[in-house]
Amino acid sequence: MAAIPDSTVRTNTAVPGLASTFADELGALTVPWQGAPVPDPTMLVLNEQLAASLRLDVHALRSGDGVGVLSGSAAPTGAKPVAMAYAGHQFGGYVPLLGDGRALLLGELTTSDGQRVDLHLKGSGRTPFSRGGDGFAVIGPMLREYLVSEAMYALGIPTTRALSVIATGRPVHRNGTEPGAVLARVAASHLRVGTFEYAARQGDLLQPLADYAIARHYPKLIELPANGDGNRYLTFLEAVVEAQASLVARWMLTGFVHGVINTDNTTISGETIDYGPCAFLDTYDPTAVFSSIDHSGRYAFGNQPAVLKWNLARFAETLLTLIDQAPDDAITAASAVLDTFDERYDGHYAAGMAAKLGMAGTPLDPALIDDLLTMMKDHGVDWTSGFRALADELRGNSAPLDGLAPREHTEPWLQRWRSALTHHGRGAAETADAMDRVNPLYIPRNHQLDAALRAATDGELAPFEKLLEVVTHPFDRRDEWSDYTTPAPPSFSQTFQTFCGT
Repeated sequence: MAAIPDSTVRTNTAVPGLASTFADELGALTVPWQGAPVPDPTMLVLNEQLAASLRLDVHALRSGDGVGVLSGSAAPTGAKPVAMAYAGHQFGGYVPLLGDGRALLLGELTTSDGQRVDLHLKGSGRTPFSRGGDGFAVIGPMLREYLVSEAMYALGIPTTRALSVIATGRPVHRNGTEPGAVLARVAASHLRVGTFEYAARQGDLLQPLADYAIARHYPKLIELPANGDGNRYLTFLEAVVEAQASLVARWMLTGFVHGVINTDNTTISGETIDYGPCAFLDTYDPTAVFSSIDHSGRYAFGNQPAVLKWNLARFAETLLTLIDQAPDDAITAASAVLDTFDERYDGHYAAGMAAKLGMAGTPLDPALIDDLLTMMKDHGVDWTSGFRALADELRGNSAPLDGLAPREHTEPWLQRWRSALTHHGRGAAETADAMDRVNPLYIPRNHQLDAALRAATDGELAPFEKLLEVVTHPFDRRDEWSDYTTPAPPSFSQTFQTFCGT
């Protein structure tokens, strides 16, 4: 693979103590690399709370040296920046080599609670994996990933997080010319199903990669035997299946549409990664597609569990030789684990829906959920507002719900729900408060995020900063934030599209 480009810039100490266990132990899956020079770097946003948890000095990050590191133009002292190699199924078609075409793994940090995490850049310039692209990114998509990933974190959904966005001062040519930017993000790791798809076809890389992933994400499995019944690789598959079943259930409960669930965007850790053409539902619609490139609806909202299961089958295929040397036995064992996905997903989803409806810990009649979803779809009920309106209903305020659907159509279902609540045994006020703790009031609504990003691209950050404040406090009702609960007008929703932000 290619060597570091001649444009390597001096190192500095703004981000000290970066480890490089992935590059050291799995160098064949990396290319040492350096970000492109940055003409005029400017800090747009810095996540000071996250920086503190990473034990980083905020003042140092805001300095010239810090901005140099976070833009990719300078390597931290002692770091070994690399572009990571991986393959992937994109919209169902296999691509044998993708890799970090515009990204760099700077290294690994240890959080204040002892967790190892990656520090990774996005938009830092061409790499050997760029496949003809320029390797750069622009302000709008990078701020989009920053805000949405932080909103997801505030919602309690496993996710990568955003540390900073740096404007580069470089014009980037997309649909016209847009201002360039680099995102710095933090992840439990950047190991993907696609990483395993690549390694499985590269000789002796698979077992070292699997052992590294187990040690990093599922360390309790290290003591299991390498083969035989209950071996660590089969149990590893089971752990990843469980993590992804839980994750996609959380997406569905929140109305989140990832938009491009390729295998290279499916993590081994169970974190949400790569916020390109993502969006949140306004009105409930299982066929909702926002991505401009998803012409077939493969990644529609309602398809997400099935797609994740499909991706996990591709992951299982990479582990077969580790699970058992007898191919038929390996397939049988892996298939048995994959067959548990639906039950795991259904369990997580049902438990989450019970909590959303004020009955946490109580098994719900599936028909109660199904009939609620049918009613919401038939009447175009806003997903987020709908559950908050149910809590208001318990408090005796019927106006919010009546504003979403006619009372004559909601009342039969409401009677069944109230009857189920009676058996749950809580008072109405207590139940409503419990619902408000799990049903967000504020999400990154598409029309508000779109407006904020357009303003930021034009140099006005205030709308973005305000929206960021709101969505990172998703459950806290404030009267001055009432405008942020408003669904998009129909004219916006009918034309809105998202894009793979490059």
